[in-house]
Amino acid sequence: MFGPVQAMLAAHLLIRERRLMTHHYLACDLGADSGRLMLGSLDEQRLALEELHRFPNSPAKLNGSLCWDIPRLLEELKAGLKKAAKRGLSIASISCDSWGVDYLLYNSKWELIPPTYHYRDARCQRGVERVRSKVDWNTVFDETGIQFMPLNTIYQLAAETPDRLGRAQRLLCIGDGFNFYLSGAAKAEVSLASTTQLYNPRTKTWSKRLIDALDLPIGLFPDIAPSGTRLGALKPELARETGLPAIQVVATCSHDTGAAVAAVPASGTDWAYLSSGTWSLIGVELAEPIITPACRDLNFTNEIGYGSSVRLLKNIIGLWLVQECRRHWAKESKPYDFASLERLAAAAPPFVSLINPADARFLAPDDMPAKIASYCREHQQPVPTDVGATVRCIYESLALLYRRTLLNVEKLIGRKIARLHIVGGGSKDSLLNQFSANALQIPVIAGPVEATAAGNVLIQAITLGHLPSLEAARQVVRHSMAGTTIQPEATAQWEQAYGRFEKLLVN
Repeated sequence: MFGPVQAMLAAHLLIRERRLMTHHYLACDLGADSGRLMLGSLDEQRLALEELHRFPNSPAKLNGSLCWDIPRLLEELKAGLKKAAKRGLSIASISCDSWGVDYLLYNSKWELIPPTYHYRDARCQRGVERVRSKVDWNTVFDETGIQFMPLNTIYQLAAETPDRLGRAQRLLCIGDGFNFYLSGAAKAEVSLASTTQLYNPRTKTWSKRLIDALDLPIGLFPDIAPSGTRLGALKPELARETGLPAIQVVATCSHDTGAAVAAVPASGTDWAYLSSGTWSLIGVELAEPIITPACRDLNFTNEIGYGSSVRLLKNIIGLWLVQECRRHWAKESKPYDFASLERLAAAAPPFVSLINPADARFLAPDDMPAKIASYCREHQQPVPTDVGATVRCIYESLALLYRRTLLNVEKLIGRKIARLHIVGGGSKDSLLNQFSANALQIPVIAGPVEATAAGNVLIQAITLGHLPSLEAARQVVRHSMAGTTIQPEATAQWEQAYGRFEKLLVN
């Protein structure tokens, strides 16, 4: 029988054992440019991430339409699962996240109905016109709190043919479709559902008013699940084929931005975030949506985050501009990596030309340098003369648009923002980070780069009881992935440039 000393020693050993216990999770992070399967390993205070499998994700033209190759992506996920099984680790769970708005359609046999359209496909404009003919914009915003973008799911669905919709039994957004592939549970996780512009954040249900107005079958839309829902075990056939045991499948934040914001290493309430990648999503985390005429007129969006939080944000074009320029230069046999582009931009003269990155011409792919040149000519500015000048023009313009956006955030929430956390792949770009601090005149904290995968893994840990709360998860990020703080510089130059930039927004 234990005495007091032995009992105390046993208790200390148990605590130490728990602290040393490491949990392993898988995160499938699907981006609009690439996908990867990540291994997350967590002890009580540290999170380590390892890329197990990466694969390209590029749209292709099919009968004149821009589409995703979903069967290939599912095979890539399966290949990643086989690699994970070979590691021989005790894996607790897996979850998939993806970009928003795009969706999969399934027939009555739960087979995919091809094709899966890309949000940049030209059909979206046809959908916008159909929606406008049936329901006014004020009603759409009042029902959803989501900004107008022609690529939103509501407009894509309005562009569908009656034949395809007639054959469709269920709709799942991309991340939810991949979780369905893993588990067999067809649920609409709320953060991803909120990107469709068919979800009502007040009632926390699908908007029957909009669904009825557009003559969409209500049965098309699955049950909505909160962020951090256990969907069940990995399907037996997938477990057998990949060599994994029946690990849990979790719907974390199926929207990649929702997952990324969960991993922002912030505390307090005076901060904003920028999820920087192909898109720049910039905003704040709130307890309730702001669905007001002012929010509608400023074209902000109220997406749902972990724990029913609201991400009041603006979804604006981001490093897509650089990515498309880089693709064009590669076609001309001028390949540049991103580090080289950053160096060339740093060496270029400042503030020669500025663009409004939100101009509609920049949404579509192909020959982005020519589009930038055309914009500069139309606005009586010098055309960028070389690669460095073009990239610097993009970086400076993005930073100034971030300033404009955060000023509008402050108007909507009635308080000042003291610091900006930049997360995601774009947080590696030190020049753009410095420009952002200069334009905003507040400190910028850059990192983590792998915010989406980190948020995905940490929400799994909370769901399984391995972490107690979101605050504890953010503390893990602070301990594990130290960010870099950038202080603002060159105030007078950037103030003058902002005056020039504002004039572009009203022309």
